[in-house]
Amino acid sequence: MGPDTISTVIQPGPRRAGPKSSPQAPVNNRAVRAKNSCEKLLRRSYKSSGRIAPGGSRSYGPQLAKLNRSEPARLPAPALKSERTKAREAPGIRLTVGSAAVCGETKGTPMIEFKALKHFVGFDWAKDHHCVVVVNAQGEIVAELEFKHSAPGWQEFAERAASLGAFGVAIETSSGPAVDQLLQREFAVFPVNPAASTSYRQRQAPSGTKTDHHDAWALADALRLDGQKWKALSPADPLSLELRLLCKDEVALIEQRTQLVNQLQQALLEYYPAALEAFEDWTLSFCWDFIIEFPTPEKLGKAGAHRWQKFLHTHHLWRPGSADKRLEIFGRATGFQGSPAVVQAKSKLAVSLCKVLRTLEQQLRDYRRQIQELFQSHPDHDLFGSLPGAGEVLAPPVDGCHRDRPDSLRQRVDRAAGLCRNCADQLSVREDPQGPDAVGV
Repeated sequence: MGPDTISTVIQPGPRRAGPKSSPQAPVNNRAVRAKNSCEKLLRRSYKSSGRIAPGGSRSYGPQLAKLNRSEPARLPAPALKSERTKAREAPGIRLTVGSAAVCGETKGTPMIEFKALKHFVGFDWAKDHHCVVVVNAQGEIVAELEFKHSAPGWQEFAERAASLGAFGVAIETSSGPAVDQLLQREFAVFPVNPAASTSYRQRQAPSGTKTDHHDAWALADALRLDGQKWKALSPADPLSLELRLLCKDEVALIEQRTQLVNQLQQALLEYYPAALEAFEDWTLSFCWDFIIEFPTPEKLGKAGAHRWQKFLHTHHLWRPGSADKRLEIFGRATGFQGSPAVVQAKSKLAVSLCKVLRTLEQQLRDYRRQIQELFQSHPDHDLFGSLPGAGEVLAPPVDGCHRDRPDSLRQRVDRAAGLCRNCADQLSVREDPQGPDAVGV
């Protein structure tokens, strides 16, 4: 026997042998790599000459393949975030890009049963032209068409579609001019999520080929194979559709105003820090009026305390606590500002942004007034206006999103109210088991 099998072999301790037990294999420590600092003994009672777990401890090592597969990725270190300008209409207001409405999609029951469809149309839309591929129930391409987004182009598509019989259209959006034209012609439109559309395209061409014809074909075949579980878009009534679009456009304008306010604050940070210190919420119009009237720290200083006080009184900003603080800030505005070149350039930008913001604010008021007038004339005004937390801002978009659904919120509320009445009637009968003609004692 060699020297490496005599003194360096740790023999296992004595144990009771079972009927089918096999002897424990000896451990050759010279065949095992050196012990890492992360490794530990299998048994606490063993000393340094004890048995080492080969390969390191199983409880250590964030790079283990099993750990990476079974556990979510570790969260990165929290990054610093800049202060965000919130819309004063609603702190959480936002625009859902690519959806039919701000708070949801306008999906309902199909206008035609899926099993009645004879052909399946894949519609790859674009800004100026569209590509269409039609397949039958066996998956064979029976028609192809590419037409411009114009009146003659849509007329050509309608004439070709008239010969197909019952068909459904799969398209990678749930809103927009193409969807509007399809719904106007009363076609069964099935919107497809862009992520799902990518998977369908890869299913047809794993190589990654991407063309208008291939995308339309992938949508048509996906509708044929998986469309029985999809829901078609339902055309909304004109009142709800107008209300929804107005709310969506209003949100877009509010987001545009937020972007302009952020640009304004950045410009003021570079040349006019005193203005940022004097006012906090730059989504309010009096802040823009201040920049238009006092565009630079030098002009603010030359104006004097009388004009400062007049500005605060005119815009109803004179408060016992804040007025003195603002006047003190105005007095030392020239002490800390940008260089002359920066002041001249950025003051021009700041004044321009303020004038644009004033015009945009007026348009937002017109939008809000029109939305309120339309909401007052809506049949579900009382229902959605009575919801908890549904004020002048939240109630109109919620109404516009639910009105065109077949199982609308009004129907669900009516069913719940009817159920409550039935339960109340049954409960009153149970509480009076002797019947209504019984004489009380």
